[in-house]
Amino acid sequence: MSTDLTASPQAATEVHRYAEALLAHLAAGGTAPPAAPITFRDVPGYWLPPAIEALVAILSGDDSLEPLSRAAGRDQQRTALFLCLTLAVSGQGSRIHASWLGTAFGELSLDRPVTHGQRSLWLAAARGAYGPAGKIFVLRKLDALAVQEHADPEQWVQALIPGEPAVVVPPSLADFPEMAEIPELARPAMAADRLARLRGRCAEITSIRQTTGDARTPLDNASGVPAASWAEDEPLAVLRSLIGAGGPAGPMASLVSYLLDDLRPGADPRLAAIALHVAAPILRVVAEELETDSRLEPPETLTVPILGHRIHLRPEGPDTASLTAAEQSILTEGVVPRPRPWAAILLLVAGVACLAGAVLTTVLLAAAGVAMIGLAGWQLWQRRKLVDADARYVAGQVSELRELAEGAVWALHAYARESDARAKQATEDATELVRLVRRGPRAA
Repeated sequence: MSTDLTASPQAATEVHRYAEALLAHLAAGGTAPPAAPITFRDVPGYWLPPAIEALVAILSGDDSLEPLSRAAGRDQQRTALFLCLTLAVSGQGSRIHASWLGTAFGELSLDRPVTHGQRSLWLAAARGAYGPAGKIFVLRKLDALAVQEHADPEQWVQALIPGEPAVVVPPSLADFPEMAEIPELARPAMAADRLARLRGRCAEITSIRQTTGDARTPLDNASGVPAASWAEDEPLAVLRSLIGAGGPAGPMASLVSYLLDDLRPGADPRLAAIALHVAAPILRVVAEELETDSRLEPPETLTVPILGHRIHLRPEGPDTASLTAAEQSILTEGVVPRPRPWAAILLLVAGVACLAGAVLTTVLLAAAGVAMIGLAGWQLWQRRKLVDADARYVAGQVSELRELAEGAVWALHAYARESDARAKQATEDATELVRLVRRGPRAA
């Protein structure tokens, strides 16, 4: 503040009261300003009283040169910011002088945070408070910084289309989704999908008409209370801070942070349109790279994992050597090595011995021999069942392996046929994306 208000505390209090009442009246959609109280008077050295006089004169259609000169002499930037924002809040932003915006806005920098005053003017201009000239002013300020030369393209893409899928499975690989993760097949599909999503997001931003964004629509604060956070009501919050009626200032963000936030889904489309203009050079390069990746020819031969085995696929079919090696591996892993059935053999020998001895001795020995031979037979039968199960498993695995390998070859052929349509669509998406970002924010 440009003077010591303690020298005239009563006058300063009246100035603040009237400024707050005036601001509330304008934010509520009022046109004619309320009359100043009888006790309202100038405070020597303080910019706000003459700035209020200048504002009232402008709104009343009177000559504002004298109080405007007085206020600017005390604090030119705050006076300009106050007038620009109050006229925007009242829906009469067209009454500002062109030089006021430059004075109020100051200089943007990539190395310093954007001030709350700069962001509030940015918001007001984006909403059309100052007409086309206000948007052009902000665009020129942003263009002068050449943000694209200091930006990571991936950041801008992620802001526009967050939450990308980890893998894109094209229709041709629907039955073999694991093949879609192979880099040679994944790269064109992912590039085409990203390009299509970028085109859709850019179309969404540029197709929304700003029906509420002209100079006749007040930029009001629905809550009607001082704001401690700087969001949709930022112009009004900055004004309250200027006149000493607002809460503590919220944190400031960098220029790139604001632009990235404005591009995210759900952001104000008018702010997104301006951010998209800044990102346009980046997106043109990204679109060209994605189109190139989308047009990559699929490989003629490919090694793919099938049932845990690596099979080399050729256009004419699975490679015989890799298929044979896989079958041998299935045979080796599928058949459990079992030792000779010594227990059953011993039981058989003992059983026969018992039967032979029973001829010379008792019937009980014969019964024991029969039981031993039966038990040995049961064990041999169980062993045979396990061997047959191993054989069936191996045969099933080999059959499934051959079937899947043949299917993978046909899927690879389908992917190759699909690549032509994908390349054509990618070219169309890239062309349309470049056209959309070239249209600029005034197309929205």
